[in-house]
Amino acid sequence: FCFSYRYLVLLLHILRAVIALEEKIIVSKLGDNATLSCIYRGTELHLKSLRVYWQIADDQEDCSVVHALISGQDNESEQCIHFKNRTQLFWDRLENGDFSLLLLNVSQSDKHRYKCVVLQKTEYTKVIHQAAVVLSLAASYSQPILSGPIRNSDSAGEEVTFSCKSSNGYPEPNVYWINKTDNSHLHPSELEITPHTNGTYSVFSTLKVKATSNMQIECSIENKVLQENLSANYTQQKQSNHSSTESQKDLGKNGRGAQAAGVVSIVILIGLLVVLTCWLWRRRSSRLVSH
Repeated sequence: FCFSYRYLVLLLHILRAVIALEEKIIVSKLGDNATLSCIYRGTELHLKSLRVYWQIADDQEDCSVVHALISGQDNESEQCIHFKNRTQLFWDRLENGDFSLLLLNVSQSDKHRYKCVVLQKTEYTKVIHQAAVVLSLAASYSQPILSGPIRNSDSAGEEVTFSCKSSNGYPEPNVYWINKTDNSHLHPSELEITPHTNGTYSVFSTLKVKATSNMQIECSIENKVLQENLSANYTQQKQSNHSSTESQKDLGKNGRGAQAAGVVSIVILIGLLVVLTCWLWRRRSSRLVSH
């Protein structure tokens, strides 16, 4: 008996190690559908002799049954209400040992460690496969909006403030301010991360720096889970560019003024020709009458 007990304990430790090796991490975006993988690579299966349970492996949960398949049919009698009408097995794959679960419309409350248990009943019921899946959630942040100060020609050296905001992402992001002239990282003056009721976050950050004539500032929002990095850039034009722009404006104004003067001159010339023509016609008419 003692030998059997020790053998059973050893077997349980080995089984736990195997289960740990099979643990997978699935990343899903909020609102998407997630597939929790559970694949058995064993002998041919008959659904009538199988029981398949998907459970929440977190100990603190009151209700743990996510989905149950008994003798080839879905059984909803013990299913947690949170998962009602939100779980599906792939029926065309079951006999091939694919017991993966499709979880619909993933929400923040679905973030758990899940366990798949497959039992086979022949002469007695035995566990033929187990797998663990960790569901990690994420949501893409919106394209960041970077607001920078309006520079005056004499503002070099003064302290100016930039602001950067992004929203509807998960989990909390990393925010980076970068001076693109030398790719150095700048310390934000303010960083606010605000949670929303749907589980996502908004981020707002400000940066105060000394103004230069050619500022190039970048705000970057990083989502590590999705490996996404969104950025917005601000580039301050050099003063020479402003001068060139003003010169072009002046040239445009001068050109329009010259064009208007030319039109006026043509109108005056036409008027003089009309007056001269009338005077010559009247003079010729008076001579004919005198004769």
